[in-house]
Amino acid sequence: MSKTRADLRIGIDTGGTFTDVVSVERTTGVMRVTKVPTTPANPAVGLMRGIDAILRADGASADDVAELAHGTTVATNALLQGEIAGLGLVVTEGFRHILEIARQAVPEGYGNSYFWVKPERIVPLRYVREVGGRLNYLGQELRPLDEASARAAARFFRSHNIKAIGICLLHSYANDSHERRVAEILAAEYPDCTMSLSCDVLPEYREYERAITTLVDAFIKPHMGRYLNRIRDELAPALHDKPFMVMQSSGGVASPDQVMRKPITTALSGPAAGALGSAVIAEIAGFPNVVTLDAGGTSTDLCLIENSNPHVTNGGSIGSFPVRIPMIEIATIGTGGGSIAWITRDGQLKVGPRSAGAEPGPMCYPNGGDQPTLTDANLVLGRLPAALIGGAIRLDAERARKGMAQLAKRLPGQMSHERLAEGIIEIANWNQANAIRQITVQRGIDPREFALLSFGGSGPAQSSAVMELIGMKACLVPPNPGNLSAFGLLAVHWRTDHMVTKVMHQDAIDRAAIASIYSALERDATETLLRDGIPMSRIRLVREADVRYAGQSMEVRVTAPAGTVDDGCVKRIIDAFHSAHLKTFGYNYAGEQRVELVNFCVSGFGQIERPAVPRLAVEMPPPPEPQRRPVYFGGEFRPTPVYQRSTLPPGFRLDGPAVIEEFGSTTVVFPGQHLEVDAHGILVVRRATMTSGSLQ
Repeated sequence: MSKTRADLRIGIDTGGTFTDVVSVERTTGVMRVTKVPTTPANPAVGLMRGIDAILRADGASADDVAELAHGTTVATNALLQGEIAGLGLVVTEGFRHILEIARQAVPEGYGNSYFWVKPERIVPLRYVREVGGRLNYLGQELRPLDEASARAAARFFRSHNIKAIGICLLHSYANDSHERRVAEILAAEYPDCTMSLSCDVLPEYREYERAITTLVDAFIKPHMGRYLNRIRDELAPALHDKPFMVMQSSGGVASPDQVMRKPITTALSGPAAGALGSAVIAEIAGFPNVVTLDAGGTSTDLCLIENSNPHVTNGGSIGSFPVRIPMIEIATIGTGGGSIAWITRDGQLKVGPRSAGAEPGPMCYPNGGDQPTLTDANLVLGRLPAALIGGAIRLDAERARKGMAQLAKRLPGQMSHERLAEGIIEIANWNQANAIRQITVQRGIDPREFALLSFGGSGPAQSSAVMELIGMKACLVPPNPGNLSAFGLLAVHWRTDHMVTKVMHQDAIDRAAIASIYSALERDATETLLRDGIPMSRIRLVREADVRYAGQSMEVRVTAPAGTVDDGCVKRIIDAFHSAHLKTFGYNYAGEQRVELVNFCVSGFGQIERPAVPRLAVEMPPPPEPQRRPVYFGGEFRPTPVYQRSTLPPGFRLDGPAVIEEFGSTTVVFPGQHLEVDAHGILVVRRATMTSGSLQ
């Protein structure tokens, strides 16, 4: 029977293997979780199945839903898995080779550029069309737009069936009139095409990055449009009028209408939600500095959180494509529960990046694949239960053992299938540990001063060992770790980002111009949030600026003060830049080198009430006597206690080895480690007497 409360908030995170769902009652704070298999052919089907499952668990109906928030990998998958075809580019006359020239930088790991082959361009040269007309860097028209060349470009694209088009004209960040007129002409001549304009996607100088970001947006736009339409088709009619929020890479949510204006903002949607959910958990647990480790079925996402805030960057890469959008800084490696163990031609054992994914899945899954995976290795060693997801997925341990034994025969020596499984896990652990070092040690950050916050379906089974390899303070496992990204969707604010390029040397700063720019950006941000239904009382605006030393080619983004733009405001921006440069690079030139203000940015936030993580009941009884099963540690099977997490009261402690099972995930406490349950049910694993880094 429906509860008719209309206060149920639902977060849905679609991953490569599972779709995770969390519901929170706004009035009581009661939280429920579930998982359903992702449906790769049409992820909207899995999304709706997840909503139906959580409503059944709540004893609720669609009428009880207050709002839905969604994290999706549609944009990323379209780029990484789909063939980039049917894409065209319009540029200013004389700049046809902008993608061919690109940048001279060679990717990290190629010490000699002769060994690096430049990847294929996102748009072949034959599909790049020029239009006449020219603006200077101030936005002043030097030559009027040649509308005939724009019409010729539109007819060319129509005749070649190029349906997604990026428009990137020189200096459109300073004056968008030429780009918008070209878009009008293309729309009139070729109404079936999809367009993205650089003045909308990235109104910032640097033509190459602006062109690539615009083209990526144009490519994603039809994919995202089809996906959002499918969601609407799958949703129950009673949900059509409910607020539906989509997670952005920047760490905020937006309406589908806003997303469709600039779909590239969703490129790292799901991982960003996990980082925001982690920040909430880390602060509650009393560890403001953590590295998050989100290991799912296909990959591991890592994020550095300092002072309870994830690192945010204004540029990164999706596959081989450099894009400039605000995004939570996340590193991804191809290590997950479905990562396949395989042997190279020279006899080396590797784990990932190939994955069994959701279909067919690990060997132990019903109808699973024919190659052993990380999940199979953990099952063979007794570290996983006989079924996952509350019994929904029965695991075939014997099939996993046979697959492991067959792979062991291909390796030199007489290796047992248990030792092979242990080796697979050890390789995966080192993959994750090395990735953590790259985002900490390489930046001058000591990971030993951080805790490791582990979540995702497969993360907690191994993260306590990863903690040992690096010597981190502790390993934290939040409640419902397999659903933390979905929880994070309910803990983020609405967000919209706006930016303008206006280069000003420190000796020629125009304070009136800066004030006018910030005023216009704040007006745009406010209007965007109001269109999404955010009341004025909940809107917060944050100013930022991109600053560099005169002569540098790249900038550092810093917070700018609100209020009047006067000498004090400018000084605070410059002082913030010197401090940020020192922290980022280890030095600065304060008092020695003049600076330039380059970009002015405003982020608008529609603030929400974040869900609380409830405390465990103090009067919980002691856990029942644990079951025991043989679990493989250090070369032998040991009788190991197995606890159900829901029975562990606050303050409960144990010494490893132990296995903690729950819906959606399993936590392994290794020999020589100590576990404690905090007041909110967060598992805190620390080193006890053992300090060696040889755990598997």
